[in-house]
Parts: sequence; C-alpha cells; structure tokens
Amino acid sequence: FKPDVIDGNFRSLYIKYPSAKVAKSAEASDLTKQERPLPESYQFRGETRKITDWIDRSQTTGLLVIKDGVIVHEQYLRGNTANTQAIARSLSKSIISFLVGNAVADGLIDLAAPVEKYAPVLAEGGYKGVSVKNVLQMSSGARWNEDYSDRTSDVARLGAAMAPGGSLDAFVATALPESAPGTVCQYNSTDTQALGTLLVRATGRSITDYMQEHLYEPLGMESDGYWLLDATGREM
Repeated sequence: FKPDVIDGNFRSLYIKYPSAKVAKSAEASDLTKQERPLPESYQFRGETRKITDWIDRSQTTGLLVIKDGVIVHEQYLRGNTANTQAIARSLSKSIISFLVGNAVADGLIDLAAPVEKYAPVLAEGGYKGVSVKNVLQMSSGARWNEDYSDRTSDVARLGAAMAPGGSLDAFVATALPESAPGTVCQYNSTDTQALGTLLVRATGRSITDYMQEHLYEPLGMESDGYWLLDATGREM
C-alpha cells in the first residue's frame, strides 16, 4: 500500500502470488468507440474545478466513460495501460453474489437454508445457523473490522490467511458472532468469502470454473482475468 509501490503491486499481484486464470471469451463482445475529450471542468459545492486535478488527486489508474453503450473516453495513468491488469478488490463481492444467484437458478442453492448445509466448515462460529439470504444481504451478524492499521483486525487476519500454509475456509470458520442474523446490515468481506466457500461446495466446481461459464463467456470478455488463491487453491 506504500505510495511508491501501490500502483505496480495492484496490477501484478496475480504474478506475485498463486492465481487461477479465467480465460477470455472465444468471441469478444467489442464496444463501439467514439473518442471525445473530457470536459475541462465540473461544478462542486459552488466551485469550478478541473477534471484533471480530480484524476490526479484520486490517483486514478484507469478511466472509462460509456454513454449509451458507446465508449466516449478511455485513458490509463500511473503506469497502467489497456493491456495491464487492474485489481478488482471488492468488485468480487458483486461477482460472487451473481454466481450464487446462478447456482440458485440452477437449483443448487436454497436461499433459506443455513450456510452449513452446503459448507460444513461454517457450522461453528459466527455463521452457524445463518441463512444464505442473510449472508448475501450482508446481515449475517458476523463481526467485521476493516481497520488496515490494526494488525489484529479481521481484514488483517483475512490477509494473513493468504500466507503460505493459510486457508480462507479456515478463516471464515473463525468468524465471531456480533449481532442476530438479519437484524443489522454491515459491509463485511468475510460474508463474501463465506459465500465463495459454500458456492464451491454446492456446485462441486471452483469459483474460477463456474465464473468462466456463467459470466465470462456470456459477457464476451476480451481479456483474461485472475483470482488470487490461498495455499489450498481457494479463490480470495
């Protein structure tokens, strides 16, 4: 996360760490491009500000503007290009939710069922008796502390599970209950990891493989994607 290395790290983690490839689609679904320059300024709280200043201040590495299905602006910064990878981070929450939805449609997952029905490793700790629906809605009641400066926080323990010999499944099994399921909506990355665990058990397939069929091919993705893996081969 240090300023001098964060950009390079965020486009190359799949090279530095074990990863699984989601192959680009056999037929890419190209978007029409009609490039035009960005406006020079925008209004914010009564002030006129430069868009270039916002891009620099926000440390943007890639900017894509789509209007009516047409790419009207595309640019890359800070060492990134159209051909480099960009870390998705919490975008994976939406991807996992989408894949669970496909498994529900395939009759492989019941939203009302407790998660341990599919993933026995979740039968203890904060996910015991919690329904799939509650976890999808981030109202599992499991504790989550995303303080990156606290080495004992939950997000720090999540990162430690990616170390050699670590296990993401073992990590989610140690989640602590904090509130009754279905009563509090709290942004919680462990919820997504728990969904990944049950998705693999319910489908009998890896997240990478299931995503290849249900998302990457239908979308016509033009580039390969990658999942970071723990020591057991589970996607993060």
